[in-house]
Amino acid sequence: MAISPVNQIRAVLDYATSVIDPNKILMGFSLYGYDWPLPYVQGRTRASGLSNNDAQNLALAEQSAIQWDRQSESPHFEYTTGSTAHSVWFDDAQSGAIKLSLVDEYGLRGATVWVLGNEYPQFWYLVRELYTVKKY
Repeated sequence: MAISPVNQIRAVLDYATSVIDPNKILMGFSLYGYDWPLPYVQGRTRASGLSNNDAQNLALAEQSAIQWDRQSESPHFEYTTGSTAHSVWFDDAQSGAIKLSLVDEYGLRGATVWVLGNEYPQFWYLVRELYTVKKY
């Protein structure tokens, strides 16, 4: 499934903003994806982490069409290497814009990111254009 599905982020923010002043909340934003070998076996299957840009490059190299999941608002694709099928979930500019827009929608203090250095080329543009920088 998606790394940070929008429907799940909304559920967390709905609860968090009901008990905490939104101006005290920083939303976490992931800058990585996962490449899952299939079939998934709980406790045995382990995904490989990769940057969002590497995920897009892998889709190109494998000639795999990137699909869009409406519920999670996230891109993903599948490919096969040898006899192993893989499912890759990651974020791109479209899913990033949707997630970053939640900062203003919920009136949050801001956002923080995990794994700096993994950002995709459009990430900092999105931050400048979509994320309102508040001065304190």
